[in-house]
Amino acid sequence: MNPQRREEALELAAAAQRRADRARERADRAQAAADRHEELAQEPGREFHSHIAATHRRSAACHHSSARLQEAFAHRTAEWAETRGTPPRFMTGVAEACGTSSAALILVGSGLDQLAVAASDERSCAAQDLEYVLGEGPARDAVSDHGLILASGAAIRTRWPAYGPALAPLGIASVAAVPLDTDGGCIGALTVFDPRPGRRDYGDLAEVAEALTRIMLMGPDADPELYGGTDHRDLVHQAAGVLSVREGCPVGDALALIKARAFAEELSTEVIARRILHADH
Repeated sequence: MNPQRREEALELAAAAQRRADRARERADRAQAAADRHEELAQEPGREFHSHIAATHRRSAACHHSSARLQEAFAHRTAEWAETRGTPPRFMTGVAEACGTSSAALILVGSGLDQLAVAASDERSCAAQDLEYVLGEGPARDAVSDHGLILASGAAIRTRWPAYGPALAPLGIASVAAVPLDTDGGCIGALTVFDPRPGRRDYGDLAEVAEALTRIMLMGPDADPELYGGTDHRDLVHQAAGVLSVREGCPVGDALALIKARAFAEELSTEVIARRILHADH
């Protein structure tokens, strides 16, 4: 790695570590507040303090999860600074925290349309692109149902007739998804994928999802871009605009055509978008 890239990587690692340190400080303060309210709850007539303590404990857990994710990314980035390998993805640490190697996070609009995606690896990226193309899958259901979605083996194919069978070539046998809930509503979902059939235990999935929502996406140290790992599908939308003009159809119809081509040719929407943009020049 050239000196400038190395310096940039080390600065990125240092920024992640600073976020981790601040998250641990907030976790310690929240835990201390929880302990105080637990003591107050022992006094007659002050039982309501136990509810306040529970809120502080939940906050502490979120900050601890955030700190672990930030530290994992800081460590990977510092290692990358000394190599010529592929830049690390923040979502890799998210997947590991959930006990698997593949995870994807999506942000959605009011119509459940995907606004952005961040993935840990090519498998999760391909799986999430399938959901984007087909309009069905675990992340979409987690958002609409406001709850945990679990499916494995034949249940995947039964629940999602188009999406389910398309997962098999990716080597995915189990999926789980949870919504990214906020006080104002659901902003997306976190999905994990696993090659092992029958997998139902994903460890800290819900806690990690809450940490991502409250700390990484909306907190005082928020970074919705996840250190540059968030894809807003700009290329696909640009291609939809070009295709709309070329074919004389609405942009929505052009986007649907891109998705249909991607599914029919078993390619990603990004590949189809690049083909359209290349043909226009």
